Amino acid sequence: MSRGFLGNNASLMLDVVVCALVLVVPVLIYSIYVVKVRRNYTRHRNIQLGLGALLLATVAAFEIDMQLVHGGWQNIVNRPGEPPRLDADEMAAARGLLSVHLVFAVSTPVLWALTLLLAWRRFSSPPVPGLHSRWHKRLGWLSTIDIGITSITGLAFYYRTFMS
Repeated sequence: MSRGFLGNNASLMLDVVVCALVLVVPVLIYSIYVVKVRRNYTRHRNIQLGLGALLLATVAAFEIDMQLVHGGWQNIVNRPGEPPRLDADEMAAARGLLSVHLVFAVSTPVLWALTLLLAWRRFSSPPVPGLHSRWHKRLGWLSTIDIGITSITGLAFYYRTFMS
């Protein structure tokens, strides 16, 4: 079983996703700055499309690694043939934290995909403000808040499960 690079006995893809969770928020903030302050709608669109594609590929690779290679996160935490890192109570706490994280981790791509799809259909090319702008702004903020909470809860799960 492959080990990660952050030194916390996690898998490689867990460490990659943790790094992505840390990096996605500043990129989103930059994308918001680009559209709100610079009024560069094309750059905003390109950042969002690139970020969406990159995160989709990262999450797909993560899920393949997590489910098919390792058989679940529990097998990474308490690796077969090694002394257990977490006891039953600690595993239950990690499961609870993961449940909260998954609410946001599942809703984020749905919101983001809806935001991107509607923007793709309703904005011109190159993109400029229009009738869809108000709705897009609301969806964009919901998506941003959702990914922010996804990042916080994912990092909390990683810390609680692999670092504490």
